[in-house]
Amino acid sequence: MNFTDLQVFKAVVEEGGVIKAARKLHRVPSNVTTRIKQLEATVGMPLFHRDRQRLHLSPSGEVLLGYAEQLIRLSDEARHVVSGAAPQGVLKLGTLESTTASRLPSVLAEFHRRYPDVRLELTTGTNDQLVAAVTERRLDAAFIAEPPGPDLAQLPVFRERLMVISSPEHPPIKRPRDAEGQSVITFPSGCAYRRALQRWLGRESLASLRVLELGSYHAIVACVAAGAGIALMPEAVLDAMPQVRVRRHPLPKAQGDIVTPLVWRDGEASPPVRALRALMTDITAAGRRGAKPRRAA
Repeated sequence: MNFTDLQVFKAVVEEGGVIKAARKLHRVPSNVTTRIKQLEATVGMPLFHRDRQRLHLSPSGEVLLGYAEQLIRLSDEARHVVSGAAPQGVLKLGTLESTTASRLPSVLAEFHRRYPDVRLELTTGTNDQLVAAVTERRLDAAFIAEPPGPDLAQLPVFRERLMVISSPEHPPIKRPRDAEGQSVITFPSGCAYRRALQRWLGRESLASLRVLELGSYHAIVACVAAGAGIALMPEAVLDAMPQVRVRRHPLPKAQGDIVTPLVWRDGEASPPVRALRALMTDITAAGRRGAKPRRAA
C-alpha cells in the first residue's frame, strides 16, 4: 500500500472531492483520480460511492480512513521527534464548560506562549460527548469529569469541590431530604455533574423530579439565584462569578471531591497532545509546591 496514495485519499475525504483535493495537494485532478484508483485496486474494494460529481465514503473507505489517519499521524510524529522540531499543526481539544470558565484561560495562554505553532480548536460539551469524540478521533484530547474507560489514557489535573447551590434565602441543605420539593436545574443527560447529583439524591434518574435543562452555567446560576430551583456545580465556577448571589451547600467529601482528568487515546498521543500533557504536568506539580509553572525555554 503506497503511503502517498493514503495521503491523497485522506485529502479527498477532507476536501470533499477530487478537484479541491488536487488544489490542496498541488496536483492535477487526473493524478488524484489515478491515485485513488490505484489504492482501490490495492485493497480490492471500492473506497467511495460515486454519485455524479460527488464522492461518498463506502464502508470500506470508512475503515481505511481510520488507519490512514493513524499512519499519517505516526509519520508526522516520527519526523518531529527525529528532527527535534517544536510541536505544530492542529490540536483539537475538548473541555467541559465548567473547566473552560474556571480553569483554562491561564492554561491556554501558557500553551500558546510555549507552542505558538500549534493551532488550538476548542470544543465544549458534556462529559459523555467529549469521551465519545476522543474515542472516535473527532478530538485529540479532552478535559472531562470522570475516569475514562480502558481505551483512553488519562492525567489527573484539577481537583474540584462540588456544591449544591440555592437561592440566598433557602435553608441549609445538608442531606437530600433538605432539597425535597425543589426543581433541579442541570445540563442535559451526559453531564457527569448531573449524575453526581443523582447519586447524592439517591435516585437512578431525575424523571420523577421537576427538571429544568439549560446549556450554560451562567443561565443555571441566574435561575438558581432567582429561586427557580437548586443545582450542582464546581466551586471554582462559582468563584469565577463573584457578582452572583447564591447560597452554597457543600456535599460530603466522599461525594463532593472529584478530579478532572485530561484524556487522550492510549498509544496515540500526537506531538501537540504530548506538549499539552507536559504543560499540565508542570502545572499540577507547581500547584502541589504552591509555585507557578516553570517557563519553557
